[in-house]
This record gives sequence, C-alpha cells and structure tokens, in this order.
Amino acid sequence: MRPINLVVVTGPTAGGKTAFAARLSRSIDGEIISADSRQVYRQMNLGTGKDYADYLVDGSPVQVHLLDIADPGSRYSVFEYQRDFFRAFTDIRSRHKMPVLCGGSGMYIDAATRGYRLVEVPENKTLRAELAVLTPDQLQNRLSGLKKLHNTSDMDGRERTIRAIEIETFHRDHPDAATDMPGVHPLFIGIRYDRQTERLRITERLEQRLNEGLVEEVRQLLEHHSPDSIRYYGLEYRYITDYLQERLSYEEMFGLLNTAIHQFAKRQMTWFRKMEREGVTIHWIMGDLPMEEKLKIATDLAAKYQ
Repeated sequence: MRPINLVVVTGPTAGGKTAFAARLSRSIDGEIISADSRQVYRQMNLGTGKDYADYLVDGSPVQVHLLDIADPGSRYSVFEYQRDFFRAFTDIRSRHKMPVLCGGSGMYIDAATRGYRLVEVPENKTLRAELAVLTPDQLQNRLSGLKKLHNTSDMDGRERTIRAIEIETFHRDHPDAATDMPGVHPLFIGIRYDRQTERLRITERLEQRLNEGLVEEVRQLLEHHSPDSIRYYGLEYRYITDYLQERLSYEEMFGLLNTAIHQFAKRQMTWFRKMEREGVTIHWIMGDLPMEEKLKIATDLAAKYQ
C-alpha cells in the first residue's frame, strides 16, 4: 500500500465528525477540507450543521477549507467541488501538512478520492423538458436505469434528481469525457454509533438547532430568495419553508423533518457499505468512546500507513 496523503473522516449525520477531525488534524499537523455539500453556502449555518466551535482545539482554531465559499441562491456543483478540493489539497500538501477531508456527502467524498476527473456538464434543455412531466417515482426509476449512479442519499429533491439524470446521461453519451486523476491515497476513518444512540443524537440535535434559531434562519433567507430556491438546499430548508408558508403545523414539520433526517442517515450508511463492497476499507470507530481513545486509534492508523 502506498503511503497515505489524505485522511478521510466520515460517517452518518450527527456523529460528531467535525470535533473529532479538528482534534485529529491538530494531532497529525493537518488542515481540514470540508466534504459537506451544503456547508459551502454562506448564511446557512444551523440548517447545514456548521458547528464553528468544533474547529477550536484548546481555544485555537484549526484551519478549514471549502466552508462558506458560495452565496445562497447559487448552485455549487460537484464539478466545482472537485476543482476546489484539489486546489486545497495541493496547497496543504505543498506546506507539508496532512489534508483531513471531513464530511458525510458521498458524492463529494467520491469526487475527491476515486481518482477520476469530473467534467462540467452543461444544461440539457431538451432532456429537462422531457423530465419535467415525470413524477418523483418516475424520475427515480429513470436515474436507477442509468449505468452509473450518483449517491442517492444526496438526491433528496426533484431538482437534484433531474440534475443527477442530466449528469449521468452526459457521461453515458460522452464516455471519454472523464480522465483518470491519480495522486490521492486516502485512509478512511468512520465515526458511528449504535442505531438507538444515533437516533437519539439526531433528534436532540434537531431540537437544539430549532431552539437556537433555525426557523429564523430560514425566514431570513426567504426574505431574499424564492421558496423553491430555498427548498433546494435540503431537508431542513424544505420542511421549514413549508411550515413558514403554513403548509405544515410546527408539530407536523418537526415530525416529518425528524423522520426524514433519520432516513437520510440510513441512506448514508447504505452508501458507506457500497464503498466497502467496492473495496474501500473504512476503519470504523465507535463514537461513544472517549475522545482521547478515538484519537489514539486514528493517529496510530495514520502512522501505520504513512
């Protein structure tokens, strides 16, 4: 095995990845690169789970890249992410530090670690017109029928599914568009809890973010952007937008959103198991271990493969 030049910290939502990755980065002289498809957006903090305090270790900030780099209302693509990831990766390595990729967005992790170069896929107006009349189930069936699939855990909305079909159709029709891009040799470390604990953590975190002002965050975004554009950014923004538009009561919003996040965590684990079936070794660490014990396991692994 080649010496590693990237540590990946991943796992399902609400697992405490950021705080762990920050401490690990400090231990191995590293810097974090975010692998979260929504934390790239400014002004979306509570809904995307940005825990800025987690980047502080003993009162000192750990350097993090690809956080707060896009404006709300824009559509930051996985193509742009791969481009920006390699810029950050090259910069960190040039300073003889260890990049630590942290997040749970499967497509972003895939784009960073699988060794193929993405191409910018143009909008296909003819295809979009054809897809516009399809139901959500028909769209999912259309996506499933394509030869190569993106991470369906990220396909949690109609627009995202249509874009995934557009991307996969382009790659099917242009098989030589992507080229190999070697040079990344990752060590994967996963943080997870038993199912019951995971469920409690998800619900408690949602309650905490609502208490901290998540509804107000969405309300302020809606002052400057259309409801449909805000719904695009994922579960929290979709259900809270519906609540603010009086399509749901608060209790209905909370129940549906809580259930949807639990389902999302299951889909994340399905994605990780798929990675393992395809030959990726993920070294799983139980999240309820003491932080120092988790760090020792991870730093020992990093030393072993360097």
